[in-house]
Amino acid sequence: MTARTLDDDLRASASARPAHEALVAGEERVTYAQLDAAVEALARELAARGVERGDRVAVVAPNGVPAAVAIYAVLRAGAAFVPLNPTVKEDKLGYVLADCGAVAVVCDPRLEPLVQAAREHAPQLREVVSALPDPAAPPAGPAPAPPLSVDLAAVIYTSGSTGRPKGVTLTHANMRFAAGSIVEYLEMSGEDRVLCVVPLSFDYGLFQLLMSVRVGATLVLERGFTFPGKVVELLERERVTGLPGVPTIFQVLTGLNGLAERELPDLRYLSNTAAALSATTIAAIRATFPRARLYSMYGLTECKRVSYLPPEQLDVRPTSVGIPIPGTEAWVAREDGSEADPGEVGELMVRGAHVMQGYWNAPEATAERLRPGRWPWERVLATGDLFRRDEEGFLYFVGRSDDIIKSRGEKVAPREVEEVLLSAPGVQMAAVVGAPDDRLGEVVCAFVAPADGAVLDPVALRRHCAQQLEDYMVPARIEVRDALPRTPNGKVDRLLLAREQVPSA
Repeated sequence: MTARTLDDDLRASASARPAHEALVAGEERVTYAQLDAAVEALARELAARGVERGDRVAVVAPNGVPAAVAIYAVLRAGAAFVPLNPTVKEDKLGYVLADCGAVAVVCDPRLEPLVQAAREHAPQLREVVSALPDPAAPPAGPAPAPPLSVDLAAVIYTSGSTGRPKGVTLTHANMRFAAGSIVEYLEMSGEDRVLCVVPLSFDYGLFQLLMSVRVGATLVLERGFTFPGKVVELLERERVTGLPGVPTIFQVLTGLNGLAERELPDLRYLSNTAAALSATTIAAIRATFPRARLYSMYGLTECKRVSYLPPEQLDVRPTSVGIPIPGTEAWVAREDGSEADPGEVGELMVRGAHVMQGYWNAPEATAERLRPGRWPWERVLATGDLFRRDEEGFLYFVGRSDDIIKSRGEKVAPREVEEVLLSAPGVQMAAVVGAPDDRLGEVVCAFVAPADGAVLDPVALRRHCAQQLEDYMVPARIEVRDALPRTPNGKVDRLLLAREQVPSA
């Protein structure tokens, strides 16, 4: 049997259950047969416009049917898609289009002026498609040749703490393996109905689409989390069985009055990634959604997913991000490359078929992240994240190696301070960053947002921290804000907060 591609998954689901709902987006409902037909029409349109196997095609659109169609149409045309958030600015869009050498863009009609303006930075861009072709119309051309499982499927740009975003390159085989492994431990089936409020341009949202199509499930797409009440309405109306989220989403939901009293009998599982859940947030989630299984997970774009905590382990080790996903290995390494002992902090290393091929046009950055593996041809992923493991092999996130705050000669992991702040009454969100200091090197700065109706006192919060943390870890400054800034992917924007602490020249 030949190795399957991502598009093979769509063809299989369309063949097995053509009348089953594939996508729900607002008032639009699309079956698998309709999705397959729309993908076929756009794939032929792209091929007729000169898109060839191996080309890169950017997709710039909000969560909705057109974005999903575009992703699979690019794949069916034999090309690789480059998902970009619809809030992207012209300079970044131009940089990405030029960096990956995109020959075409599929975009929301309202974003076409932005794309046209960005063409100035990307002279190789030939085609801009802002309207999906009619699947019932005669095809634009012959069916394109199908890709192989080893072909490039996507270039996903991810921002680091400094510098330009880097393009993570993933093959069909990489992405299908990751999707299949996650499907396995989430026990997904064709009867699932997954609500996706995170952007499809974010790999967490993207994989909700890939996993749902793989098993023939229904994906309910919402454009964002601006109106939490609407999300609750969708959970009920669409009989949602799975809700993927990030800590900020769950913190807002668990703060809604009356949500814990709603039964939501169909909701089977909740999953979290992007940042580790605090023990306080985990307890709030379980109290609000008592019938659903909660999967605390850890991952990064360079391999999609690393670990998950089996829900039955939440009471035993609530702060752990679990064990390696099925079919992979992960371990904590010292600076010399040897495996760290239990309890010892080191860099997390990952081995498996989901590990990226490298960064696009960035050989030095690739060499830093992909290290020699067990076999001469193999490369393993050095995540750059600091972890420890316990005696039973469960993993614990300590912090990003480049997020560590160095104050008074000591190293401070922001997450540890955030955990303590989130345990204080009335604190709904917390973010900790370092600020330059001539005497101490850096000082610890904290930003907190209150739960509805709560009034927070920075002095009392510092006292709370002093009771639970070493003195060098206690924030020098705590600022209360109505809300904390977020990235387009829903994470707390720590980089923005950190930049605010740097004095202007």
